[in-house]
Amino acid sequence: MSLKTTLTWFYVFSCFFSTSIFAQKKSALNQTKTKIEKLISKSDGKFAVAFKDLSNRNVIFINEHEYFHAASTMKTPVMMEVFNQISQKKLNLKDSIEVRNEFKSIVDQSTYSLDLSDDSDDVIYSKIGTKITLEDLIFQMITVSSNFATNILIDKVGAENVMKYLNKNGINENIVLRGVEDTKAFNAGLNNRTTAYGLMQVFELLEKENHPKMKEILFAQKFNEIIPAKLPKDVKVAHKTGSITGVQHDSGIVYLPDGRKYVLILLSKELKNPKAGVETLSEISKIIYTDLFKKS
Repeated sequence: MSLKTTLTWFYVFSCFFSTSIFAQKKSALNQTKTKIEKLISKSDGKFAVAFKDLSNRNVIFINEHEYFHAASTMKTPVMMEVFNQISQKKLNLKDSIEVRNEFKSIVDQSTYSLDLSDDSDDVIYSKIGTKITLEDLIFQMITVSSNFATNILIDKVGAENVMKYLNKNGINENIVLRGVEDTKAFNAGLNNRTTAYGLMQVFELLEKENHPKMKEILFAQKFNEIIPAKLPKDVKVAHKTGSITGVQHDSGIVYLPDGRKYVLILLSKELKNPKAGVETLSEISKIIYTDLFKKS
């Protein structure tokens, strides 16, 4: 057999082998997606999923462009804009801000205050009248989802600047209009909104920027009932949850011990039973890990 013939057969075999591997991977993704859709069909409420393997760009999308109330998932873009302004030397992590429980509605600029009974953190309330660093505010906003810290930070960096930062980076399905508990805005339908696809883009950008402090804060997340709940202990998740009445979300990056990593966004709404919704979402996370990443 001539060298030319040998090379030709080698090329044909290589193409066939590559096509076969691609077909197997696509089949596995389709099977996993079907399994998730079957689980969702048996669950109360509406769900959206965006999964992207950052190693090979494989994806699974379910209702990825449908809008959901963002709840506390909007706090991740707020954190990213704070760090964006820090990179521009406009702010410093060690800057101190006076803690005041007074905010302005985006509807008519009337003032409103937050109530500790509606928040998940009491630390910031104990600091009223004193000063607290940006670093501490960000940590409380992300790890225990402090609404008070969030509103102080939004007042500092501006919701409009959060949007400019997102849009500049091609992220158009995350709508950050305001802080938390702006009742007049809520009644007027002026809410922070997101899609699974938009949040996926947020975490892709976060991974691309590879800022160690932001990851450190996301790794310290205290609410771990969804994405990490059914994963092995040696799997690390940098993530941010969100919940309001009828809504349960989780969004983040999953880091495996062998270096592989993937973005996973899980959204839900119209839940009559929040605990059942959390169970469904955590099971979706388990299915993706088990089907696509767990070594036999």
